[in-house]
Amino acid sequence: MTGPLVPFREIVLKVHSRCDLACDHCYIYEHADQSWRTRPKAISDQAISWTALRLAEHAKKHALPSVSVILHGGEPLLAGPARLRRVCEELTTALAPVTDLDLRIHTNGLQLSPRYLDLFDEYGVKVGISLDGDRTANDRHRRFADGRSSHPLVLKAIDLLHQERYRHLDLGLLCTIDVANDPVAVYDALIALAPPRIDFLLPHATWEEPPPRPDGSPTAYAEWILTVFDRWNDQGRPVPVRLFESVLSTLNGGPSLTESLGLAPTDLVVVETDGTLEQVDSLKSAYEGAAATGFDVYRHTFDDVAAHPGVRVRQLGLAGVSETCRRCPVVRSCGGGLYTHRYRAANGFDNPSVYCADLEALVRGIEDRTAATAAPAVTDPGALVAEQYDLTRVLLAELHSELDGRGGERWAEAWELAGAVEQCSDGLDEVLAHPYTRTWLLDCLDALREGRAGATDLAGEFARYVAAAAVRGRVDVPVRVAHRGGALHLPTLGTLGLDGAGPVEVRAAGDGFVVRGGDGELRVERLQEESAGWRPVRRGAHGVALDDLDPCRDGFDAPAAGRLTPGEAAGWSGRLERAWALLRAAVPDQAAEAAASLTTLTPLTGTEPSVGRHGYGALGLPLHAEAGALARDLLRGFRRAKLRALLDVADLYALDGAWSHPAPWQEDTPVPVSALLAGAYEKAGLSAYEEGHAEHAERALDLLENAAELTVSGKLLVAGVRKELCRSRERSVMLSQG
Repeated sequence: MTGPLVPFREIVLKVHSRCDLACDHCYIYEHADQSWRTRPKAISDQAISWTALRLAEHAKKHALPSVSVILHGGEPLLAGPARLRRVCEELTTALAPVTDLDLRIHTNGLQLSPRYLDLFDEYGVKVGISLDGDRTANDRHRRFADGRSSHPLVLKAIDLLHQERYRHLDLGLLCTIDVANDPVAVYDALIALAPPRIDFLLPHATWEEPPPRPDGSPTAYAEWILTVFDRWNDQGRPVPVRLFESVLSTLNGGPSLTESLGLAPTDLVVVETDGTLEQVDSLKSAYEGAAATGFDVYRHTFDDVAAHPGVRVRQLGLAGVSETCRRCPVVRSCGGGLYTHRYRAANGFDNPSVYCADLEALVRGIEDRTAATAAPAVTDPGALVAEQYDLTRVLLAELHSELDGRGGERWAEAWELAGAVEQCSDGLDEVLAHPYTRTWLLDCLDALREGRAGATDLAGEFARYVAAAAVRGRVDVPVRVAHRGGALHLPTLGTLGLDGAGPVEVRAAGDGFVVRGGDGELRVERLQEESAGWRPVRRGAHGVALDDLDPCRDGFDAPAAGRLTPGEAAGWSGRLERAWALLRAAVPDQAAEAAASLTTLTPLTGTEPSVGRHGYGALGLPLHAEAGALARDLLRGFRRAKLRALLDVADLYALDGAWSHPAPWQEDTPVPVSALLAGAYEKAGLSAYEEGHAEHAERALDLLENAAELTVSGKLLVAGVRKELCRSRERSVMLSQG
């Protein structure tokens, strides 16, 4: 097995191997592995010391910022306060110089008392308590050996933990599911106790010992859990539920939050009371010795365990699940289920989970119920524009924060003037909505962080944007602006030729502006009219800026053309108008959205459309293309620009997978989902304009609909593209018939 070792960040430390309950669903005492019978009841001083030593060296070697140690059993409180104090002391002493220590204990709560909680408060030990719901549900399994109920004592322990002096130690409740219990009654009983978190756990089972299904339903557990989900969701999700949060996270492109779901590599190891190092504890449900490694803390390091084949196979992500699971579209969320639950005597763990049908139904059920939580920008062009604008404002605030006063008086003055302009006009909004403003902000942040620009220089640049905002908004405030190279560019407006260099004052005046400096005064009467020294940004069809002036326009894949002559500008503008007309005739819906979204077109010396790193609304187009080619380039460029803008504000797919897909347009070279989605999105848009794209788009969409990497937002986008493709076909049929 290849790849680097994954260090352990979570250690389950068995401090006592016996229990004061006789739960009939306990994997330690009631399942296949009975090794507990040969273990010492309590962990020894020697095992504690060696565990602390091994963990400290492991954390130091791998530079781990923190490690979690979960005190476990059996019932860990049976170890007694003195033994638990020794554990906490040894671990804290060994790890304090190396890393942060997160100490936890999982208990049935029966022995919990102020004596224990005072100790836990001293060492910051968080307490998780096992409770299966209301009394009827809890007593189904969690009883004393003589059959007595444990429920009243558990509630007493929770009440104690919720006292003001101990409440900060509360980790939450762990509930093992039994489908014979009423899911609403179980959930309501847990919620009534006001826990900070709830963790629902599937009972451990394998293909050799399947879970009980009283009504025979193959999705009984999913149905039970989804009933709880609906209750939780309808109540506004009052507490975190790890199972639900994990599925929601993976559906939206994030990581799994629990070992039992998702493809994240395992980073957990178990230390038994005799110092034996074992794999994850639940493996005891599979067969005798399933969790064994042959290692112990006295002779072996944690790295030795991390290299064990049984551990490594659970660190392989997608490659570590069965072939059936690798082909499943929900594998990123379910991860093939808990490793233990895949076991079958005939072929080991190379199987889907015994809960496979439940997990698929659960993931799809949560996905269906939360489709409305997809990013609004996916279906609403107006929301996309608004979110892109917000992103630019966030970048401006980030630049202001990054400067942290280093811009001096000039930045402070420009920042104050920007606020004044914003209060009485839309000028600042219009300048910030300009796609090249985004480019300037990104360039500034890069230059500042890399030491390529001084704060004072950035302050002078920012003043140009404030001046442009004041002029656009007709706000009569003086803005001091620096200029270089004999030219002053006001973003969105144009460039004014100036003699010399140095600061000048820009002030709005009527339909134009006035510039005052050491060489006197220059007045621009009308912004859209070219005059002596003034070169305005030209406008084309739909009021789109034809920007061949902005210094930040050089972020495309091909060089931007210089200032066009009047003849060149008229020719390019005319060809663009004809291109828009072609699009309105062939793809009216797309043409309308593109016209509303593309605010700035820049002529390029190359032969391909380009989006670059600019904000949404900018597009570079070939200067010398004819109208037909420009129409195609407008459409292709718009599709690319919109998809990139969506990726700026929405997670359309997860980036942590190892999947590749046979793209219909290059089946010999598999591509990642990003390329497959980009190709499908572009080709679906082009299919109504020219032939040869529809079949590729259709096949790509078929692949995407089963892609495990797509998030809820990504699936919504794919569904929208599918509908778009259908409408294009219907329109083509209608046009061909008459």
